[in-house]
Amino acid sequence: MPREVIGHGTWMDKVAAELVEREMRLGRSLDVIRTESGLGASGIPHVGSMADAVRAYGVTLALRELGYDSECIAFTDDMDGLRRVPAGMPKELEEYLLKPVSSIPDPYGCHESFAAHMGGMLRDGLEKAGIECRYMSGRQAYASGLLAEQIHVILLNAKRIGEKIEELTGQTKFKQILPYFAVCRNCGRIYTTQAYEYDPGRKVVRYRCAGVEVRGRWFKGCGYEGEADIRRDDGKLAWKTEFAARWAALDIRFEAYGKDIADSVKVNDWVSKEVLGFEPPMHVRYEMFLDASGRKISKSLGNVFTPQLWYRYGTPQSLLLLLFKRAVGTRVLTLQTIPKLMDELDYLEDVYFDRIRVDNELERARLKGLYLYSHLLRPPERPSPHIPYSLIVELALVAPEGRELEFIMARLQKYGYELDERAVEKIKLAINYARDLGAVEKKPVELSEEERRAIMELIRLVEAAQSPDEVQSAIFQAARSVGLAPREFFKKLYMIFLGRESGPRLGPFLWDLGKDRALEILRTCLQQK
Repeated sequence: MPREVIGHGTWMDKVAAELVEREMRLGRSLDVIRTESGLGASGIPHVGSMADAVRAYGVTLALRELGYDSECIAFTDDMDGLRRVPAGMPKELEEYLLKPVSSIPDPYGCHESFAAHMGGMLRDGLEKAGIECRYMSGRQAYASGLLAEQIHVILLNAKRIGEKIEELTGQTKFKQILPYFAVCRNCGRIYTTQAYEYDPGRKVVRYRCAGVEVRGRWFKGCGYEGEADIRRDDGKLAWKTEFAARWAALDIRFEAYGKDIADSVKVNDWVSKEVLGFEPPMHVRYEMFLDASGRKISKSLGNVFTPQLWYRYGTPQSLLLLLFKRAVGTRVLTLQTIPKLMDELDYLEDVYFDRIRVDNELERARLKGLYLYSHLLRPPERPSPHIPYSLIVELALVAPEGRELEFIMARLQKYGYELDERAVEKIKLAINYARDLGAVEKKPVELSEEERRAIMELIRLVEAAQSPDEVQSAIFQAARSVGLAPREFFKKLYMIFLGRESGPRLGPFLWDLGKDRALEILRTCLQQK
């Protein structure tokens, strides 16, 4: 018996349905189902940094599609201490290490703090994609006393929590100190302090600035001893308890997380349930994005590209597709990913508007659902002309400098493409790609011996061709000279030039590329094994 399609058939719809069932079993109110994501502010935000908020918002949309009110909260950890100067940033930041990022001046001078600059970049990336969240500052949450009740209970149970942290993770330091970091009133650093006593009557933590080792480097404390009021932004909870405090204070029902913080989530789940008496939210654990060398994309390593850079070459919808496609599985992410996602979006649009038939009902629903969520459930009324991204890039590479848009639009109209607003936007993005990165990277095309001979013959004929029509005729001649069906040879050539099996009339396109460029591509293909 075939499985039933849930919602729009995506993993988000499945998560939303399971979440509602879970909340019903727990007997909790379904008036508002809140999802949450944590936003970092300690370095330049990258595409992967958006994943938390985008996926949480996707689940919020799926909940709304099921008929439930849902709100997505994006919580910025701007009380976090800067552990090292991110790659490519001013060395002057060294003097601010281990100070809360919301207390560090903006090195670029355009925001009130380091945190405001980095958080602003991430928020800009989210807002350009249409993600709607209630943004919350960690500093403001602490300053307003929002988490005070949860902090109080956690500190009263600090001994028990320290033992559980050791049991779950092997970490022993919270058996010696409280899971709370005060901001030193003297030197302004946060992680150099050790909280050693809690006064529940006055709601203050006593601490000393003793120093700390971070990533093999020792940071000396200033020796100051003081008190921190848990009802103010005098300090913050350790990560292994802070998530739980947020969940309970904000009534969070869903939060995804990356595998790099799995231990913290494990502890927080226990603290939430056993100490704060709040059933922890439902989770989805996802993998990290890797760069081309297989390293985790990291703000501190500097191997990032920002949402703003993505938007230079691809639409917000293509970025949403990347983040909504799946939540599990490690993926390599480079700028060469963008053309593939742009073309994949065209494919999904064809499925959505029933231009491409997909017989499997579940798969058809999933593909249509991905298209819908990539447009945040507000899809276009009609499909756009589907111009291969690589086709535009190739034309941009041979277009007269300064006249690329005019040149490309004229050629595309000659090939029979009708250009609308979305097509023009795609052309502009592909021009940026061509200027900055060159040709689109394509997979090597396997050739049979007959196809290799046909291409060698085609090279000879194109060298002598004097017009687009002669190039078109040359393709037929080359195929027939070795007994190949012209239709199959055309498909192979489209794969070589565009990475897909169809495109514009090939003779005029190769002529517009210029014989030198067309021949270069064909010769390179022959050299590939």
